[in-house]
Amino acid sequence: MKGIPASGTNNNKEVKGSINIDGSSRKKVLITSLLFMGLSHILYFKQYIKGAIFALLEVIFILLIPWMITKLTDMVTLGTLKTDLPVKLRDNSVFMLIDGIILIAVIFIFIAIYAISVKGALSEYKDFCREEGRIKGIKESLLNVQDKAFTILGLTPTVLLVLFFVVVPIVFSIAVAFTNYSAPEHIPPNNTVDWVGFANFKAMFGGSATWTGAFGRVAIWTLLWAFLATTTCYFGGMLMAVILKDSKLKIAPVFRSIFILPYAVPAALSMLVWNNLLNGTFGTVNRTLMALGVIDNVIPWLSNDILAKFMVVLINLWAGFPYFMLLITGTMTAISEDMYEAARIDGASKFQLFKAITLPLVLYQTTPLIIMSFTHNINNFGAIFFLTGGSPVVSDSTITSAGGTDILVTWMYKLTITLLKYNYASAIAVVIFIVLVPFAIFNFRRTKSYKEGEL
Repeated sequence: MKGIPASGTNNNKEVKGSINIDGSSRKKVLITSLLFMGLSHILYFKQYIKGAIFALLEVIFILLIPWMITKLTDMVTLGTLKTDLPVKLRDNSVFMLIDGIILIAVIFIFIAIYAISVKGALSEYKDFCREEGRIKGIKESLLNVQDKAFTILGLTPTVLLVLFFVVVPIVFSIAVAFTNYSAPEHIPPNNTVDWVGFANFKAMFGGSATWTGAFGRVAIWTLLWAFLATTTCYFGGMLMAVILKDSKLKIAPVFRSIFILPYAVPAALSMLVWNNLLNGTFGTVNRTLMALGVIDNVIPWLSNDILAKFMVVLINLWAGFPYFMLLITGTMTAISEDMYEAARIDGASKFQLFKAITLPLVLYQTTPLIIMSFTHNINNFGAIFFLTGGSPVVSDSTITSAGGTDILVTWMYKLTITLLKYNYASAIAVVIFIVLVPFAIFNFRRTKSYKEGEL
């Protein structure tokens, strides 16, 4: 039997609207579904409702093509300066860029729906051949859609939220890095924004000695800060966890509760309190030390470049070690006591027990969390901003607004809020993104679901 019409009646000769049940018409179904969305569903499988919905989506898309071309053109040109018009009526380059990016996201959604329609048509043809030319009824088709499309329908809201609230803002931030969106000459709607290619990156990486020097200084301190903040909190938490576990004190839980308090208090509030305590002029610490006769002159805790960095790391240790203390305490409870007992019988000291058993096993279990903490500290805005505000002022701070303790994320904040240098801030954001992606991928690959293929 060479061919069966879509209606299900036998016919030795293939006619218009008919397909073979031996699989030879797969190319025909594919081409038809590619020519117009939903066409194969209507012509060959009598799925009029499903095909009509797909077709309607394409008709709407086609009708909107002139409008979409205009929006995409606006994104490319970012508007023209029209000084003869009132400010409200002038081209807003930022809105044009956002609209263009959102439109591109919508086009990708349309392409995905188109792909789903083509895949659906091929799947229907496969069922058509397997069932020897039987056409499904409306009720059966709806049930089939519910079964096959359940996963897609369930994930659609999440995918849309991620697309428009995560991907679109990220793409916008990246796009701004390739524009001159900055004060005073390129702030819409008074002025327009232009594409400048890699000019911002060139300025950051060699085009301007001042900006390059500031970026290098802040980037090095950011990595050093992330390393010190992570290691001090981790090993500080481990030290306290081991001491409290091995301690014979009955009130060890009380100390553990006290140590948790810095972590329980909001970090912003803690850092602001420490900022006042360490104030060089009227801070409680300096006033107390002077009253006790320990010092004669005030100590510039937060106004000296080196000392301020030391205090930032120290106070972050105070605020951050309880998290790792709790984490490592929980990890240590999973270590079998038999291992410790066997080592004690062999004459191992407490330090040897820690070095040979506790440390390796705890590190093995918490390495991904150490990496996550490192990436978090690279973007730890609150620990720096609320404690020092990026101070003290250094040689290039007047031009770049980058203080002695500023990390990249706090510098970005100053660039956008103080200097309105959105282009430079976005360029820094792109660099941070490139640096952090390998850590994110590493953590993802360490997950059990990835290793066991459950995703």
